[in-house]
Amino acid sequence: MRGGSQSHLLRASDGAYYVVKFQNNPQHVRVLANEMFATRLAKWLGLPVPEVEAIEVSDWLIANTPELRVQVGGSCVPCSSGRQLGSLYSCDPASPIFDYLPESALGKVANLQDFARVLVLDKWTANSDGRQAIFCRKSGRGRYRATFIDHGYCFNAGEWALSDSPLRGVYANQRVYEGVTSWDSFEPALSRAERMERSDLWSCGENIPEEWCGCDSGALRGLVDSLFRRRGMIRQLIDEFRCSSRNPFPNWKEPALPL
Repeated sequence: MRGGSQSHLLRASDGAYYVVKFQNNPQHVRVLANEMFATRLAKWLGLPVPEVEAIEVSDWLIANTPELRVQVGGSCVPCSSGRQLGSLYSCDPASPIFDYLPESALGKVANLQDFARVLVLDKWTANSDGRQAIFCRKSGRGRYRATFIDHGYCFNAGEWALSDSPLRGVYANQRVYEGVTSWDSFEPALSRAERMERSDLWSCGENIPEEWCGCDSGALRGLVDSLFRRRGMIRQLIDEFRCSSRNPFPNWKEPALPL
């Protein structure tokens, strides 16, 4: 598969296809934890994201599948065995899937309003990458639906130090934000994030394999604490993007937040 983590498409024992990120990917082992944690948060906020699972990959499969390799430090090495991160391939494998649509086709996206709502997640989790989405439609007909993928750079990738910048974590084509007119455009995700309890955050972070966290469970606790404190900053972070040089919300009608 394309992308910096060099993930692979695998068919699992349940018969489903998963996009699998491996522990020895060239980005960081924590991108697996990030993917699972952020995707669960997105589910809590009501956003369209794929299901994620820990996928057990055997030594035998690695040894007998020459394609299961990653480029690390200029060398081609076998993918790691053990528990890896699997994201359910959310489209029909027989149907076309796109990671980009021209502006002329954006009007055919049934859930275009979700691009504003996913901004809640990306600003809250300090996503240091651009927002990634895929578009597909059943049997190649009807309207497209966007699914939000690739959350490995949430929490600032392997750093787990939440630094902010107005233009981080946003979608490249700002036409998707033209329908944003007020804070209501971010609902219900915004209110759900602001009301999220610490126990709810922990439920999204539970059962993440410790080896995905760099064998540092204390760091995961610190990340949960940081996210809990940042709930009250989400509007400010979105407002900084609104006031940026991109002018992403040209149809905004509400007054600015008080300083």
